[in-house]
Amino acid sequence: MSNIEAYLNDFNVDELIFDEIKDLGIIDYHNHLDPKEIYLDKPFENIGEMLLKTDHYKWRLMRAYGVDEKYITGSETTYKEKFEKFAEVVSTAYGNPIKKWLELELYTFFKIKTPLSKKTATRVWARANKYIKENRLSPRKCLKLTNVEYVATTDDVCDSLEYHAKIDDPDILVTPTFRTDMLMEFKDSSYLEKLENVSGVQIGGISSLEKALNERIRFFKSHKCSFSDIGIEHFPRRIAAREEADLTIKKLLAGEAIDSNAREGLQGYLYVFLGRAYYDNNIIMQIHIGALRNPNTRALETIGRDAGFDSVGDVIPIRALADILDQMGEKRPKAIIYTLNPAMYYPLITLCGSFPGCMPGIAWWFNDHERGIKEYLQAVSELSHIGVIPGMLTDSRSFLSFSRHTYFREILAEYLSSFYYDGEVNFDYYDIIKIAKDISYYNIKNLIGLK
Repeated sequence: MSNIEAYLNDFNVDELIFDEIKDLGIIDYHNHLDPKEIYLDKPFENIGEMLLKTDHYKWRLMRAYGVDEKYITGSETTYKEKFEKFAEVVSTAYGNPIKKWLELELYTFFKIKTPLSKKTATRVWARANKYIKENRLSPRKCLKLTNVEYVATTDDVCDSLEYHAKIDDPDILVTPTFRTDMLMEFKDSSYLEKLENVSGVQIGGISSLEKALNERIRFFKSHKCSFSDIGIEHFPRRIAAREEADLTIKKLLAGEAIDSNAREGLQGYLYVFLGRAYYDNNIIMQIHIGALRNPNTRALETIGRDAGFDSVGDVIPIRALADILDQMGEKRPKAIIYTLNPAMYYPLITLCGSFPGCMPGIAWWFNDHERGIKEYLQAVSELSHIGVIPGMLTDSRSFLSFSRHTYFREILAEYLSSFYYDGEVNFDYYDIIKIAKDISYYNIKNLIGLK
């Protein structure tokens, strides 16, 4: 028995792996934080605001328990009242990752080990608020407490990026992401008119639309943008020819209605155009598929978007995605493709293997619990190479959510240690440590080209 084998026999390998990765920096390459809040860096008022102001994961959990909406998103209740309701809910949310995330949040940001429940709510509220006041906890302090080095926010094509330009922090790089969802809706000409105003390009057809989009991509790139994103509900099953796309744009500009077939063809055309433009500008393309957006129309009308009412959507035809990637040809950018429906893992992971530079995105949203993360890791291990995946992201609007990287790293360490305990042939402890570090930090850092 070698010295390293003897050493490993005396310890839990998962703990040893976790110890090697737990303090690595965080490159959070997809989230929905508000750059204005990061710039202003205003201290938080209370723990209720920090936990519940923007975290729709927690909102969904409260609704599932039957909590009245006024204690979730209502303006007529205080954060203390909301916090007390959440405390009652989360204490018995066995198996839900929010329960584990909360334990990490309470300790990481407030040094509180007391489990939150209806009985402890008053005590936790007082202790946390005292800590917030004494330490002047603010957005950037939260980021630094979790060793965040890089934040990629999600920003509309027409965004001014004024707060990205103002943020000047030597410890944290805050960059925009070129998000095209609003553009891709094509309900009428209103968004095209908005794009005209910010790009300085008069749009009269497909050529001028492409010129306007290239102007915006260059603008985002000047603000250190490394990522794009698109997450519209319906993935196009067809790609219009250029002439058809031009005609559809002209109809929209003329105020004419377009049918779903024309809209879908135009969307397919722009997926391909944008992919090639990202290639030219060294921007990584993110594609999110398999989400059902806003099925509760009354909730959409009264509460709004991104309030926790979305759900897992249908599996899309893998051929549709393959056609988009194939049409990009030699100008296909590096791409990270996420599915909210895990039934798509096999077709998606194997399709990524057909197009070098395309990677299956991490277990996303409803899948970022322990079993979902392990299911994703298992599928990637079996169908691709575990060592090259880009790793964890928060996809969150909460400044407390970065403790989820710790949650992921614990699960990753446990998963990788199983290969040692299973007697994997030619197992090398140092190789598995390298893979753990790469997945947690170095893969995405190198992909972006950070120094």
